[in-house]
Amino acid sequence: MIAARPDNVPEDRVVDIDIYMPPGLVEHGFHKAWSDLSAHNPAVVWTPRNEGHWIALGGEALQEVQSDSERFSSRVIVLPKSIGEQHGLIPTTIDPPQHRPYRQLLNAHLNPATIRGLSENIRATAIELIEGFAARGHCNFTAEFAEQFPIRVFMALVDIDASEAPKIRHWAECMTRPGMDMTFEQGKAAFFEYLAPLVDARRAHPGDDMLSGMLNADIGGRTLTRDEALSLSTQVLVAGLDTVVNVLGFIMCELAVNAGLRADLRARGADTLPVVNELFRRFGLVSIAREVRHDTGFYGVHLKAGDMIAIPTQVHGLDPAVNPDPLVIDPARKRARHSTFGSGAHMCPGQELARKEVAITLEEWLKRIPDFAIGAQSDLSPVPGIVGALRRVELVWPT
Repeated sequence: MIAARPDNVPEDRVVDIDIYMPPGLVEHGFHKAWSDLSAHNPAVVWTPRNEGHWIALGGEALQEVQSDSERFSSRVIVLPKSIGEQHGLIPTTIDPPQHRPYRQLLNAHLNPATIRGLSENIRATAIELIEGFAARGHCNFTAEFAEQFPIRVFMALVDIDASEAPKIRHWAECMTRPGMDMTFEQGKAAFFEYLAPLVDARRAHPGDDMLSGMLNADIGGRTLTRDEALSLSTQVLVAGLDTVVNVLGFIMCELAVNAGLRADLRARGADTLPVVNELFRRFGLVSIAREVRHDTGFYGVHLKAGDMIAIPTQVHGLDPAVNPDPLVIDPARKRARHSTFGSGAHMCPGQELARKEVAITLEEWLKRIPDFAIGAQSDLSPVPGIVGALRRVELVWPT
């Protein structure tokens, strides 16, 4: 997957960066590694890794790539390009305006009013999990909370039994992480095979769940075709079973070592939104890509039609030129800018749900476990892949 430098790439823009295992990741951790790369390199660079592609390392450049669908297409969003061309899920690989009807289906089921209506069920799930281990004085946070809470919430939203989550999440990881026991194509095929009878049943006998609502909705005088239904349903499950799981691990590790932040949150009670917004800025974690539509000049380099450009979304919030002292968590930070939820036409439709899940976790956890630390059994080594992750977060506290 090591590519030769193309003629349109200046020698001084070549860097040796594997976006799934960037330099400094092991030594400094996921977010400092990306912040350092942003601080010490030009806004746009080129790497021979993963078949050769550009990387937006400047926050402003990254946001521009995400937002400008006239120059940067979502046709391929996964690197290397040969793998990304197998992706084809909707609506993430469709450009405006064609993507709009599919996006409206997602928005209708993940809008703020809908999420507010789910709040009590989300809170009850968090309380049940936390109280299951609070008296014990320790937990494997990754396995006992992060991999349970958002997945249980999401599985209820789509009305799939929570016992199905482990295998579904495994397929999702095969599509987002290198070195798994299934290829990207095999993981996608497993989703389609699993969802085919479910899609058929929900089209014939719809329920009140999110999938039924999308599969039977009117989009321009028709409903989704079966292929569209399988593609959209797969995308919903892949997106719903990974990102919040992993951001919770990073957030709780930070709280475990940051007594001042814990005290600030406890004093706020239910008024956690400013902190939640700052935590999402600080802990972005998804590295995707765009395809260059036509030859264009961009931040001092010449991009050619068909070139790929990576957009590690965490870079925007961690670029010191965008947010001063970006590794510092400051709940009073004004006008913090980031792309943790993306920007432009493909901004994450699940962002309200993600914010609600994190806010409720912080509120309910700190009521019951006000002070805690990272346990000796933790394995905070990085997990390579499209979504940044920590392997195992163990937490301990006095009882």
